[in-house]
Amino acid sequence: MELFKPKRVDAGTLTPQLKNPNRVRDHLANERTYLAWMRSAIALMGFGVLIVRLRILRPPLAPQPPGNGWRLGLAFGIVGLLMVLLSTAHYFVIRRDIDADTYEPTDRWVIVTSIAVLLLGVGVIYYVFSIPLESLNAVIVE
Repeated sequence: MELFKPKRVDAGTLTPQLKNPNRVRDHLANERTYLAWMRSAIALMGFGVLIVRLRILRPPLAPQPPGNGWRLGLAFGIVGLLMVLLSTAHYFVIRRDIDADTYEPTDRWVIVTSIAVLLLGVGVIYYVFSIPLESLNAVIVE
């Protein structure tokens, strides 16, 4: 297997000669960016689960309808899954562009992601402020 074979080293040096060290650096930066997108996607999905669980775990002081908390949690989960798919596709496009030496940065994904997170943030703010204050001040006495 070629993957585990050691690289050839010139007789006069202790390190292998790289054709283009900038290309390696670019690929490593692309991988770090991909992993950052993955962390963000996992955080979004986890936050969606948290929103749903908080709505379910509210104390049953007064009978209340289930509300729209599950929809907000579902939106976070869907955006997180979409982020996984889009970031994976973006990683391979950038990898191909780096190899072909044709990479040009685009603003499209930054704008799309910013709008998605902005809409989710508005949903969280609405969700938090739509909870009746009476249920927050009540204490269960046994």
